[in-house]
Amino acid sequence: MEKFINENFLLENKYARELYSGYAADAPIIDFHCHINPKEILDDIKWKNIWQLWKFDSYKWRAMRSDGVEERFCTGDAPDREKFEKFSEAMPRLMRNPLYHWTHMELARYFGIDDLLLSKKTSEEVWERTSEILNGGLSAREFLRNSKVKVVCTTDDPVSDLSVHDSLAKSGFEISVLPTFRPDKAFQIEKGNVYVEYLNQLEQAAGMEIRSYDDLLNAIKRRHDFFHEMGCRTSDYGVEKVWFRKNPYYEIETTFKKAILGGEQLAPEEIESFKTALLLECAAMDYDRGWVRQIHIGTIRNANTKMFELVGPETGFDSMGESNYAKALAEHLDRLNSAGKLGKTILYNINPKDTEMLATMLGNFQDSQIPCKMQLGSGWWFMNQIDGISKQIEATSKFSILGRFVGILTDSRSFTSYIRHDYFRRVFCNILGKDMELGRLPKDMESVGKIVSDVSYQNAKEYFGF
Repeated sequence: MEKFINENFLLENKYARELYSGYAADAPIIDFHCHINPKEILDDIKWKNIWQLWKFDSYKWRAMRSDGVEERFCTGDAPDREKFEKFSEAMPRLMRNPLYHWTHMELARYFGIDDLLLSKKTSEEVWERTSEILNGGLSAREFLRNSKVKVVCTTDDPVSDLSVHDSLAKSGFEISVLPTFRPDKAFQIEKGNVYVEYLNQLEQAAGMEIRSYDDLLNAIKRRHDFFHEMGCRTSDYGVEKVWFRKNPYYEIETTFKKAILGGEQLAPEEIESFKTALLLECAAMDYDRGWVRQIHIGTIRNANTKMFELVGPETGFDSMGESNYAKALAEHLDRLNSAGKLGKTILYNINPKDTEMLATMLGNFQDSQIPCKMQLGSGWWFMNQIDGISKQIEATSKFSILGRFVGILTDSRSFTSYIRHDYFRRVFCNILGKDMELGRLPKDMESVGKIVSDVSYQNAKEYFGF
């Protein structure tokens, strides 16, 4: 059988192949948003088997559940070997799912397994061959080096002491591992006692009491300043929609005290006013520090209450949401722009219906300060597949400037997920290569190749300024 994962994988013509080999294949990686645990990098952890490396992957768990696999083989206490075999057994039925591509690309890139396809029949051989390499010393830091990673931006709550990042910075490790400010929990005023408990943690981290809305802002500002001192240059917000009410500060102090002192249930408009105001304030902090602000929009999280109570959050029970937030987003951006506080911003949508809306919206707020200051984020989560990537590239091409696009990120907890940069680059080169073949782009390898190298690495390097 011809190798499935080969040097021309996803590259359908000579132009695509030359673009990839000449301008993308060896480009370094700036991973400006991921969920890797920095402690695993500090400790330079090693894994005994492939499932230990793969196990924190909700994509795999969702696929296995859909294939009828019991939960104990996903998040449960079944032995690693049995979990891997269940995943292997499902693999042949996962054709055309991005997992099918990613899995075989990971096996080929990191373990040299490009001579077979994963299945129940080959499960034992793959297990043995990957275990031999892992037990031979392949570690967290080696994964980063092998992937040509230059910068890793983890995702960190404001209450984090960032001691791991500090230790990494002092360790002499040549790859920058930087924190990202992710204050999602500070917005969750509707969560009653859970919110109060979080404020207690924030008080401890900030070294101050939080008894008013102004206190909350001061505490967040203290942590924001601390993160900056620790090398943070980007924030991230995970929101179901973008909030905007015209007079968000009206009675906001009363709303805040009602939530933290009285335990009263808040009205929807009170919640939205609070979140509107806090999102604007955090954006201003980001602007003042010159950070890049990232907003991931549209996820419905933990939709399966029964499974949430059984196995907890971030275990594969999230989905695309559907919310008409276009008008609110326009007003949010306009308020910041009018106040002179709209900085570098990347917006990511999880529902494909919003791609062109966002692309055209961002064009309203570009200016001469920074080329393509407002960016449409790469295909994210459920859109990180050939169709989602292609549509995002089409929208960027039509409504913005493709040559300024900052490219893809992993958004993953797995060290093998750096293969997704290669996946994106192959899809990207194939789109441009087909356009060259059809005469839609000039057959000028140098000029088209510069677009590829810029989108693969150089644009992100310049935009983030790490």
